[in-house]
Amino acid sequence: MKVRNSTTSKDEKLTNVQLQNQWNKTDWKKAEEHVNRLQVRITKAVKAGKWYLVKRLQYLITLSHYAKLLAVRKPTQNTGKRTAGIDGETWSSSKTKMEAALRLTDKKYIAKPLKRVFIEKPGKKKKRPLGIPTMYDRAMQSLYALALEPIAEATGDRTSFGFRKFRSTHDACEQVFVCMSGKHSPEWVLEGDIKGCFDKCDKISYIMNCQCAVPSIWDDPTEVCEDGNVFV
Repeated sequence: MKVRNSTTSKDEKLTNVQLQNQWNKTDWKKAEEHVNRLQVRITKAVKAGKWYLVKRLQYLITLSHYAKLLAVRKPTQNTGKRTAGIDGETWSSSKTKMEAALRLTDKKYIAKPLKRVFIEKPGKKKKRPLGIPTMYDRAMQSLYALALEPIAEATGDRTSFGFRKFRSTHDACEQVFVCMSGKHSPEWVLEGDIKGCFDKCDKISYIMNCQCAVPSIWDDPTEVCEDGNVFV
């Protein structure tokens, strides 16, 4: 997204104490409610087919100071918060977190290369590669996820439960029961593992053949995917 202005403060004269106090005194409930209201509006706009409004609301989220605070908080609270990317930077103090939120913008933003490390696979001698983004890149991912998740939830497959909010293994088990409990339902469930799936699959081919419910709003609000398929 190309953004001209940001609603966040650009005051570079804030003292360390002021930065620390701003972060520590953040009303997180208010921040979450503000972002949630925008996300609800995006969902309603998606269902109404108002894609230009969707785009404008996404801009509001990515420019929102509250959204940027939440985007910085997420990677600084998860299990990898002490693991730095190639820049060696970690945001461990309230001061550094607030500084990150104030400079979190996508003007001329280019993600940095991943830091490649190898970790052992459980119960195996082989190691698998793991790419570690910088803290800034992780925060940017979180920020844009806030704007993209409402579309994904509004248009996504209702029977898909992996890596989605408010969905769990129990929901997947329930769906399996629904599919298997009918009179003419299948009798077997096949579980498999594709060796090196994510490393070797043709990602471009997958994207080109993926069902799409979202028009290309960045170029032409009236343009839709060629096959017209929509998730149910």
